[in-house]
Amino acid sequence: MRTKYLDLISQTYEFPQEQFEVIDNELHYNEVPLMDIIKQYGTPLKITYLPKISQNIQRARRWFNVAIAKVDYKGEYHYCYCTKSSHFEFVLSEVLKNDVHLETSSAFDLNLIEALHEAGEFDKENFIICNGFKKQPYIDNISMMLNKGYVNTIPVLDSKTEFDLLDKNIQTKCKIGIRIASEEEPSFEFYTSRLGIRYNDIIPFYEKKIKENPKFELKMLHFFINTGIKDTAYYWNELAKCVSVYCDLKKICPELDSLNIGGGFPIKNSLSFEYDYEYMAEEIVSQIKHICESAGVQEPNIFTEFGSYTVGEASAVLYSIVQQKRQNDREVWDMIDSSFMTTLPDTWAIHQQFIILAVNNWDKEYERVFLGGLTCDSHDYYNAEANLNAVFLPKIPNSDIPPVDEEIENEEETVPQYIGLFNTGAYQESVGGYGGIQHCLTPAPKHIIIYLDEDGEICTKLFAKEQSYKSMLKILGY
Repeated sequence: MRTKYLDLISQTYEFPQEQFEVIDNELHYNEVPLMDIIKQYGTPLKITYLPKISQNIQRARRWFNVAIAKVDYKGEYHYCYCTKSSHFEFVLSEVLKNDVHLETSSAFDLNLIEALHEAGEFDKENFIICNGFKKQPYIDNISMMLNKGYVNTIPVLDSKTEFDLLDKNIQTKCKIGIRIASEEEPSFEFYTSRLGIRYNDIIPFYEKKIKENPKFELKMLHFFINTGIKDTAYYWNELAKCVSVYCDLKKICPELDSLNIGGGFPIKNSLSFEYDYEYMAEEIVSQIKHICESAGVQEPNIFTEFGSYTVGEASAVLYSIVQQKRQNDREVWDMIDSSFMTTLPDTWAIHQQFIILAVNNWDKEYERVFLGGLTCDSHDYYNAEANLNAVFLPKIPNSDIPPVDEEIENEEETVPQYIGLFNTGAYQESVGGYGGIQHCLTPAPKHIIIYLDEDGEICTKLFAKEQSYKSMLKILGY
């Protein structure tokens, strides 16, 4: 009877996969032997594997450029990275090695870009797409960037009132964009996105405010679907409506030449994940071209803003099981040496699921478990892998809690169980408040960067130590 953990994974999924393989009953992630990393740095531990970032960028660029060539599309493709997914310098440095552009969400993003330029990593000719609601500091920084020669800084109007603020504060020539307020999926609690300007208001607004203003040049129409790029009737319908608005606007605004379709390429959250990226890129390009040809309009340059897709699959969090508790006849709790609420806040906030796998002991029998965090919060747990609707891990030797006067036999032979949650690279640090106060004052774990040297050898370096009590007490005013 096949009851090993390796048997379970191999029978449930196509395994091994591109990111994952097992050698000598230990998991390798992107060809990195995780047990070696754990032996060097311990757990809990966050890791970022930088080469995966460049790999995903180059793949997306290839899919869209091939799609453009197949249908003889006249516009160009531009890859933007939205910084809000991960602001770390080592992430942006890896991203910008691939000659891409940036999308921002707030005032401080532009200060970050200035620092990248001073370090020689960002060129002033690159596009900076300024999205998000714009308070005065954001407007001021946009004006500052334009004055300093960042000529392709494009503020995208999130509302009609933003134009008056820009007009008042910007004294140079400025390219701008307009965001379309897209309709949300029927399952949403509201019908229309709070972001952007309504379809029917865009052309009247352009004619009234922008057309005769010599300072501004409307170059971009932008839309974003909150649920991402999916092969659904809802997505294709919204894309068609947005391209139709582009065509109508292009006929009265000849300088308009770009359509920004936002972000939304998904990342793998399960070993059973399937998504035809190549088909989706080809279908997007083909539909835009078809609608533009039908309207007699030159097809636009296509911009995308991929955030989670860029960085999500480059990171993981590693834990050790410090104790197992049997709370009743059916529930076995494996307690990790950290907290899900602090290290992976989306597991608590939006019930996000990540790939979860054992790091070692793949030759052991498996059992269903619940994973518990260290905090005294009932919501600090993880109980379901995306496909199995449960968590299965190798059985822990001597897991039954013995009587107080009974010693555990062969305790010195017990091998600690390590686990990993994978593809966690987007948003978790910013949502969790990196370097701040953590729930129950649980310290943030060590964070290491994994990269390849000039000879292609795997190298690691420590980016941040485990958070200290002194840093927390200082924030709290002690």
